Amino acid sequence: MADLALLEDVANGRIRSERIFRQQEDLLANEDEWLMSRFRLSRAVLLDLCGLLGPALQRSTRRNHAVPVPLQVLTTLGFLATGTFQRELADRSGISQPTLSRVMPDVLKGIIASSHDSIKFPYTAGEQANKKAQFAAMYGFPNVIGAIDCTHVAIRAPNVNENTFINRKHFHSINVQIICDADMLLTNVVARWPGSTHDSFILRHSSVGRRLEAGAIRDGWLLGTFDYRHSHFNVLQCLNPFTILAGDSGYPLKQWLLTPFLNPHSAEERHYNMCHSRARALVERTIGLFKGRWRCLDCTGGRLLYTPEKVCQIVLACAVLHNVRQRLEVMRRL
Repeated sequence: MADLALLEDVANGRIRSERIFRQQEDLLANEDEWLMSRFRLSRAVLLDLCGLLGPALQRSTRRNHAVPVPLQVLTTLGFLATGTFQRELADRSGISQPTLSRVMPDVLKGIIASSHDSIKFPYTAGEQANKKAQFAAMYGFPNVIGAIDCTHVAIRAPNVNENTFINRKHFHSINVQIICDADMLLTNVVARWPGSTHDSFILRHSSVGRRLEAGAIRDGWLLGTFDYRHSHFNVLQCLNPFTILAGDSGYPLKQWLLTPFLNPHSAEERHYNMCHSRARALVERTIGLFKGRWRCLDCTGGRLLYTPEKVCQIVLACAVLHNVRQRLEVMRRL
């Protein structure tokens, strides 16, 4: 009878069953090659990242069996790198999908908090000098400090203002502004606008756009592509005195933003378009590299099944991590 009473108590929840904790492998003990393929970063960088995020992640829980900081970081990076919660990673880490969902927000916030050091637009003359030299050496364009474009990150249909997230290709997305330098480092990332938002609107309302429009940089340009409705002056007359930002067809021609000729007539205009195309194609390759490293952003892996706000956090965290990895690549080439 006592055994029957005990079973009844368990069935009715009066006695809690003992939780079983799966064995957790030390993923950082694996070879660098394996770590790079799964998490996109070397062991040394992963250890530094865990050390940076450790205090905040340890304070965020009071559980007796808290997930170790390295596992929180690595499982989050594993998801960002692949776009899925892989069975191999689950088996080796001992972490379930619900646990990943619980720890990932704090890891993302910690990574984003370091973005002011990792993602930095070159406003000062000293910061711009190196950017200009690189673009001039690689593409023959004077005074260029960056190339600009937007890219769409696919999301599931949100519950609020769903129509505003449908982009021109008819899927729901966040439209993300990217500015990069000649080393394919991200110098500006804006992830906050729904997919239907025009590229030029995002630039106009970004901190970079507002500061450039206000004259914060008087000897530098961005490279973009052509928006005929907003062309007001001869681009060839404006090349020498300014620093350049390069952009594509979503952007207006401005004294700090160069776009190509829509219908070039002279040899000079055609040569300008050729140089502009080579230089501005850099941002397309950078976006491809960015999404290729962090496959959760690539729609070929499926849309992100999170709220728009959470997706924006994911994009920003991936941008920080992209620069961490890309700086390592740049250092290897030196």
